[in-house]
Amino acid sequence: MMISTKGRYALRVMVDLAEHQGAGYLPLKEIAARQEISEKYLETILKILVQQGMLTGVRGKGGGYRLTRPPETYTVGSILRLTEGRMAPVTCLEQPTMTCPRAAYCPTLPMWQKLDTMIQDFFDGITIADLMANLPAGNDYVI
Repeated sequence: MMISTKGRYALRVMVDLAEHQGAGYLPLKEIAARQEISEKYLETILKILVQQGMLTGVRGKGGGYRLTRPPETYTVGSILRLTEGRMAPVTCLEQPTMTCPRAAYCPTLPMWQKLDTMIQDFFDGITIADLMANLPAGNDYVI
């Protein structure tokens, strides 16, 4: 399992928005500059998060993006599943229904299922608020 830049950037953006939630709607340009992400690429990530109700977006002067809920209600797992899709460690677990013809007698399947559960539980046990708590002090400047 490899997390792409889309998933990593989505997490960074969500933390950024949570850190600055008192500022109202944050312009895409400011978020992109702070996070050192291309505006075009960031736009595609934000679109996914808005469509799924994680963010609210407003166009025009004074517009931008903000969280729809408190940071402690967003899990890393939910954000990664939106941006990455299923994070199964092996392909036979990627489908909602098992399609592998060997599933009934595969000696390694239970191990992969347990690993998958551990991964999901791990990411679902971390919130955006938890990630904010890990930030070094003094890293709250705005450019």
